[in-house]
Amino acid sequence: MPEFVRPVAREGVVAMEGYHSPQMDVDVRLNTNESPVAPPEAFRTAVADMVADVSWNRYPDRPATALRTALADAHGVAPEQVFAANGSNEVLQSLQLAYGGPGRCAAVFEPTYAMYAQIARTTGTGVLRGSRDADHRLVADDVLSLVADQQPALVFLCSPNNPTGTVDPVELVTAVVDVAAGYGGLVVVDEAYGQFASTSAVDLLAEDRPLVVSRTFSKTWAMAGARLGYLLAPSWCVAELEKVVLPYHLDTLKQAVGVLALQHGAAMDDRVADLVAERTRVAAALDALPVTAWPSEANFILFRPEAGPGSPSGGRWGNDVWQALVDRSVLVRDFTTMAGIEGCLRVTIGTADENDRFIAALHEILGGPLGEASENPPTQPDPNGQEA
Repeated sequence: MPEFVRPVAREGVVAMEGYHSPQMDVDVRLNTNESPVAPPEAFRTAVADMVADVSWNRYPDRPATALRTALADAHGVAPEQVFAANGSNEVLQSLQLAYGGPGRCAAVFEPTYAMYAQIARTTGTGVLRGSRDADHRLVADDVLSLVADQQPALVFLCSPNNPTGTVDPVELVTAVVDVAAGYGGLVVVDEAYGQFASTSAVDLLAEDRPLVVSRTFSKTWAMAGARLGYLLAPSWCVAELEKVVLPYHLDTLKQAVGVLALQHGAAMDDRVADLVAERTRVAAALDALPVTAWPSEANFILFRPEAGPGSPSGGRWGNDVWQALVDRSVLVRDFTTMAGIEGCLRVTIGTADENDRFIAALHEILGGPLGEASENPPTQPDPNGQEA
């Protein structure tokens, strides 16, 4: 038998960091921007009843006709303008498979959702990195200059932006689309948290505009466990995405669950309103503590604990605060090492009780010395590859 030589992945993959999404056993989990409550009881009952009628021995409807029609009706577009996938990450991957790849590049404006660059590397797409101002907002002249000069095949705008919560002005999105239209670029507005925001790019969609809007059921629909996302786009874009996605990629149960969820839109709207009210309350509580917090139009708030006398400076202090929260069984997202938001943490808006627990723990930590908590080594993996 010849000597075994282990196969080696291609160079780009070998150099990549793996995907990390830390899960810890805590009482209050506010780190992944999930809905803090389950879907309505009526929805869950309808799902349970529907499962008995699933034709498990048959392949699913490949074009997901019922789901795409229901989504089209909800957004006032045609079914041919809807693409559904396994979470918005598969939507983003399909876009890069179709419009990215070797010899092409995608523009991102950091700090932003890390999976744009991660998927670009996976698909062999180059990455152009723009930046944001001190308040984590896009600078119009800088964005337009980068797009016009570099002509990226894809431009990713995250609005509200993850992890900062900032929203891109509709006027800026329009201007970016106009520039991209002049050379054949495609602008992707990721609205994973769009239902929490005051504005949306959905109304800008048109067959003669190179603009697409990505949405997900994971956040406002309380369906993170279902892994269902979708895209609203010109029909010619959807046609290209259908060429690169795997056959029967969207299973029968998931398609049916998506249709059922859309029948409970009023309940979703009520939950969004409740979370927005809680977001306002948490923001006010943070304002009373020694932290810098940024305004958010998502279901989370980015904040930076400010170091006090005798405490470590910069990101080290933020990481110590993160660890101290974990010691109190409260988990938030650690962004202390991410460029542009060093020392920052991000808290998901939870239930009123969860938010109270977070606020009380943070007040206890920042109101006095950390004590032994600051001596505990961090246990969280590198945050830059985490999804939510």
